[in-house]
Amino acid sequence: MLRRLSSTLLAASMFAGCGGIETEPSAETVAPASIQDQQAPILTTTDVDVAPECQGILTFVNTSTYATLDQFLPSNVVTNLVNRRATAPFTSLADLSSVPLVGETRLKQIEGGARTRDFIDADCTGIFDGIAISHDDAAAIVSLVNTIDDSELHDVLPDAWNGAANLLNLRPFTSAQAISNVAGIGDVSFRNIRNSATLSRPFEALAAALNAIPSNGSYGAVLQRHFDWWEVVTANHPYSRGGPTCFGLEPSSVPYGATIRPNLANAAEVRAEVNSTLAYVNASSKIPAGVISAGLANLDARIAGRSFKGCIFSYADDPWSSHSAAIFVDTVNGFSVLSETWWAE
Repeated sequence: MLRRLSSTLLAASMFAGCGGIETEPSAETVAPASIQDQQAPILTTTDVDVAPECQGILTFVNTSTYATLDQFLPSNVVTNLVNRRATAPFTSLADLSSVPLVGETRLKQIEGGARTRDFIDADCTGIFDGIAISHDDAAAIVSLVNTIDDSELHDVLPDAWNGAANLLNLRPFTSAQAISNVAGIGDVSFRNIRNSATLSRPFEALAAALNAIPSNGSYGAVLQRHFDWWEVVTANHPYSRGGPTCFGLEPSSVPYGATIRPNLANAAEVRAEVNSTLAYVNASSKIPAGVISAGLANLDARIAGRSFKGCIFSYADDPWSSHSAAIFVDTVNGFSVLSETWWAE
């Protein structure tokens, strides 16, 4: 996967935008597209608008000559880009889009130029709704949209309910382009989908490791990242311990018999619940330390400063067991966590 944007390249790009004779980057400055960095992450792991595999798009704009850019863009747009990069190299698509006359169409033309000039290859799928995604990002997006539950998708797209409904009605999809083309899906919603599909993989790995711990039949625990919270909260259990305590839900989404808590959950409450779930099964002795540390660091990054709606409840399927569960859902981007512990006589 391409990793072109080195400090050397940034220096070259700044020189290219300043006065003097402008030259194309040398072979020593810009590595050929065939050179792959096998150590880089497969998926985009932070909330950026350019995947690592697509950084060549920025490199193309930062280092190409006026004449080269002019082959793919109108001259007045090229002038604006060259004048702006003389002050600082471009670092994001949002940065590029801040230049006068650069919008969605120009970004696609820039992408086309970068691909033609071999700054990006098939590892970069392209620019959709304001973000440049990798081939692996695209696959993760398609998989998520095709499998996500109704309630979670609407939480991921809280301000695009029509878009969520259209996705549910039109799936399965075979490409990120097709998802981007759906009515009601725009820059914010597509980015939320990408983030939901790619940004929590270390925590998902931790959850999978905990869920794989063999049960001794008398107690156990579960962590989940993707689930249908409405189905979980409203499921019928013959020995239910009473209605859940819920917070932050729309009135139409409050389960029957629920007690309403006035305050939302915060990051500290979510982290404490996850820590308690891990400790319940002594996860530190059963899961590799690296999986735990990476998963919890990833969780902290996703929940810091956030607010969560959800429910806390207990239930039993027979008189000889009990389950305690907590569900937290980010009120803005739908990031969700389910923790559950159980015991049986």
